[in-house]
This record gives sequence, C-alpha cells and structure tokens, in this order.
Amino acid sequence: MGPALLFCPADRPERFAKAADRADAVILDLEDAVAPGDKDAARRNLVDSDLDPETTIVRVNPVGSADFEKDLAAIRQTPYRTLMVAKAEDPAALGAALADFDVVALLETALGVVRAAEIAQVACVTALMWGAEDLMASLGGESSRHADGSYRGVAQHARATVLLAAGAYGKGAIDSIYGSIEDTGGLELEARDGVASGFAAKACIHPGQVPAVRAAYAPSEDEVLYAAELITESENQGGVFSFRGQMIDGPLLKQARQTLRRAGR
Repeated sequence: MGPALLFCPADRPERFAKAADRADAVILDLEDAVAPGDKDAARRNLVDSDLDPETTIVRVNPVGSADFEKDLAAIRQTPYRTLMVAKAEDPAALGAALADFDVVALLETALGVVRAAEIAQVACVTALMWGAEDLMASLGGESSRHADGSYRGVAQHARATVLLAAGAYGKGAIDSIYGSIEDTGGLELEARDGVASGFAAKACIHPGQVPAVRAAYAPSEDEVLYAAELITESENQGGVFSFRGQMIDGPLLKQARQTLRRAGR
C-alpha cells in the first residue's frame, strides 16, 4: 500500500469507489464515523461492496464490544482480511479474536499507548497507528494540539511511543490524521516529519488531503539523485568513507536505500 490512507464511512456506499480511487488504500469505517443507529446498514453496505481486498482496510469497533462481534460476522462474508481495530488495548484478546486477519492496531487510549510494545508483538498485528483526539479524551484532556497546530507534549510522547514500538518489532507505523482539512500546507509539513521519523503512512479524513500526503512521501529529484549516487559510490568503498564532504557509514546508506524505495527504485 502507498502512504495515503483515506477513511470512508461505511454508511456512505456511494463514496466507496471514489475513496478507493483517490487514495492508496481506503479504510471503510464501521466505528466512530457511523452513528449507532446506522451501523447495521453500514455492515450490509460492507458485505455488498466489491473493492480490491489488497487496498481495503475495515475499521471495526473495539474487541469485546457487541458491535465488534457483529462487525466480524459481516466481514467474514467479504474478501477483506485487513482490519483496523479501534481502541486496541488487550494484546491477548487481539490475538485470540483475529488470528486469521492482518491487524492494524489503533492505539488511541492511554492504556493502548502504554501497552504499545506488547501489542506490537502479537503475531497477527502488522502495523500500529495512533489516534490523538481519542487519546486526549481518555486522559480527560480537551485538545491534542496548541493553537499554532503543534502537538502538546503528551501527544508527541504517544506518537513517539507508538512509532518506537512498531519499529522495535518490525511492524509498520501509521501516523494519525490531521484534522484541519483546509490546511494542506500544515498537513504536508506534518507528513514530511512523519516520513523523516519513520512512519510508513498517514491517515486522511478527506480526499483533498491525499495529494499533500503523497507529495510529502515522494522524495525530490535531488534527494533521489543524491541517494543513487551515494549507493553507487559505496560499491567502490569499504567501511566508512567521505562523500560530498560528509562521512558516510551504514545508517546513512540505509537511509539512502529507503529514499530510493520511496521513489520506486
């Protein structure tokens, strides 16, 4: 999957195909985006849909809830096998309920973030994502960001905790949504920070956010050229060497290869 993941409410089937076409993967949402009275209809829409299973994720309600069991019954009637589990907190419950799925564990409560490393070790978990506003609500807070759009300290800590847990156990990390739909400049800056920090993807809440995320994840021509020349030079060197005035070692070569991978090379 590419870097731009787009949420789409499962009670809006007329949007499914467009969302799938606009983004690198679509997240059909059975949880917060759907009102309680519309959840049964949303599940029927899910069963009737025919999106590509390779680029479709279904966000389900928390494990152990009555809605989760209904969600799972509906999903088993579809070819979709990648689930995003809302408010994931219990590693054992995840593994027991979803062993035959690929799971994106959404860590958006204090307990979920504290248990990030344990959840990352569950075999069926392929990626971790964090959620800022639900996290703040679980703490009794009111907002994850300052007036200038930057994250408060506790949100920064949660973001780093989830990223480190994912990296420690070889799982993907997905960055939280950017709530200001019109501020695509701020979104791109945050996505660029996510790329530089190691996030594999970022979730979007509007199709208009997708280009900014893709732009952030696409390396510039200069970055690609530098990385390619650096890798070529490394083949003629042994150990640490100097390249364009910088000392180059293993970690910098690994970063260059990651740049080339993002460029499709």
